[in-house]
Amino acid sequence: MAWTAKPSATQRIERRAEPYLTDALKQKWSQEILSKYATKHGALMPILHEIQHAHRHIPYQAMIEVAQFLEIKPADVLDTVTFYEEFTTEKVGECVIGICQSIACEVCGHQKLLDHVRRRLDLEPHETTDDGKFTLLTLECLGSCDTAPVALFNETLHENLTIEKVDALIDQAKAGKAKHA
Repeated sequence: MAWTAKPSATQRIERRAEPYLTDALKQKWSQEILSKYATKHGALMPILHEIQHAHRHIPYQAMIEVAQFLEIKPADVLDTVTFYEEFTTEKVGECVIGICQSIACEVCGHQKLLDHVRRRLDLEPHETTDDGKFTLLTLECLGSCDTAPVALFNETLHENLTIEKVDALIDQAKAGKAKHA
């Protein structure tokens, strides 16, 4: 595999006219989040979670605004966003399906579930359907090995999964009855 250098020094960041971090949001975070941490940097993760929930991804413009708000380097925000699988710089679907691929889930048949979802939604892991409804992820251990195989539909853990249960969850999401991320 060859390394490809990215032109990050000259890369242009898409910007929208209105900021992601409004004055009201900054005030809310100052009152509700910053006070919980010894340093402003400590508030980075909960703030990123909130942005991800609101926009279904973390735009680069928002990362720069968060860095300014927390008085940290934009690179520290980008490092955090790109380190954790939960965060994404690309918009995800309305329903994010994260199938656990830990050793326990592997032994209990996660591959059959993953293959079924791939075929049913015509989707590969880390892709989003053209209509923006679904994103499929493969995740490392979700911490529920005793109820494997498991998956997250948005942020709700579903245990002891079967193809029938997965189909029912997909049908609920298609009908708009699933909780959104």
